[in-house]
Amino acid sequence: MAISVSISHITPITLFYLLLLLLLSSTITTTTTTSALNITSILSSFQNLTSFSSLLCSTSVAPDLTRRDPVTLLAVPNSYLSTSPSSDLTRRLPPSSLGDILRYHVLLQYFSWSDLRQIPPSGVLVTTLLQTTGRVHSNFGAVNITRDPLTNSITIQSPAPFSPSNVTVLSLIKTLPYNITILAVDSLLVPYDFNLLASETRPPLGLNITKALIDGHNFNVAASMLAASGVVDEFESDEGGAGITLFVPTDDAFGDLPGNVKLQSLPADKKAVVLKFHVLHSYYPLGSLESIVNPVQPTLATEDNGAGSFTLNISRVNGSVAIDTGIVQASVTQTVFDQNPVAIFGVSKVLLPREIFGKDSAGVTSKPGNAVVGTTVQPPETSPSPENSAGFSGPASHLSSPPGFREEITSKGGRYRMQSCIVTVCCIGLVLVKL
Repeated sequence: MAISVSISHITPITLFYLLLLLLLSSTITTTTTTSALNITSILSSFQNLTSFSSLLCSTSVAPDLTRRDPVTLLAVPNSYLSTSPSSDLTRRLPPSSLGDILRYHVLLQYFSWSDLRQIPPSGVLVTTLLQTTGRVHSNFGAVNITRDPLTNSITIQSPAPFSPSNVTVLSLIKTLPYNITILAVDSLLVPYDFNLLASETRPPLGLNITKALIDGHNFNVAASMLAASGVVDEFESDEGGAGITLFVPTDDAFGDLPGNVKLQSLPADKKAVVLKFHVLHSYYPLGSLESIVNPVQPTLATEDNGAGSFTLNISRVNGSVAIDTGIVQASVTQTVFDQNPVAIFGVSKVLLPREIFGKDSAGVTSKPGNAVVGTTVQPPETSPSPENSAGFSGPASHLSSPPGFREEITSKGGRYRMQSCIVTVCCIGLVLVKL
């Protein structure tokens, strides 16, 4: 027997409250879904993945993971990680090389279990986090996912023909729809053409960065600032992880600073931020910079100050590597030092972060008669935006963010959407009450 409800029995105010509850419920659900998620926290709840989680942290890959969404993570359980060949790799490789192997286990695409079951036998090519570093040739930073139509088993390997390394998906560990999937695999996956022998025999570098700059004969100002600030010790301690890339202004670059840029007058903490702004927390040789996939790169200053701040836009302009800060565009002029895991490049200008030296910032002082603070520091006309830069790859090129899969701006957007919904519902309610 059908039950009918006459809309005439529902007063306008009742309808208003029902609509309000529905919209608030939807908005709260959206906000909860888009809140920050920490990959290491998720892994910590699975006792059979503790060793893999520790590797992500010790190789500095974990912070890279929190800046990506969506991802599919290929995690190796403890029992498989402790046996050969995985155990040989974890024991012999330095953190920088092991970090690149782990980045090869981060697929920059969300796959549900049903998605995997629908993969054609011919396979699907998927980009990994390693591909975005620019340290691999061709598409060897991607993986090919195939499915056996008879057994439904899922195999993942390099797209290179006759690749010696491949893994089989064991099970689904966890999935958070459209954000992350964690799959258990039976071994560490090694990228094709990855030079294991060179990685095993490379001695620890332990480079004295200040001495390397002094030996370069054109970086005395930068060497003095690094030594006085104490941040050089932090740079040298990062050599053992994913490596570092330093962009060091020449002495002439410091001499060419506009008169209203008071770099030496900055407080010690801000001066340290400016110096960290010249450093990428990963090793990039010159060839990798020239073909970098993700033009927007976080710096060491980004890690201290949060998502999307203190980033550099790196691209190839007129045959050379250009570095855009948003208010200054410099170019790489020479290679001072390049030996994995440290690369040091001379640059034509001091990299001034817009967060400190932009309009109305304390790092720029106005001259008499200047109506606008910092007008002598202008954005370059040829400065490419992230979307228009060569190599921009859409979702795979998200800006870095603090721990959690969503950037801070996402959560703010959720709040704005909630406020908009409430205002809309209130307006509807007022109309209904007048009826």
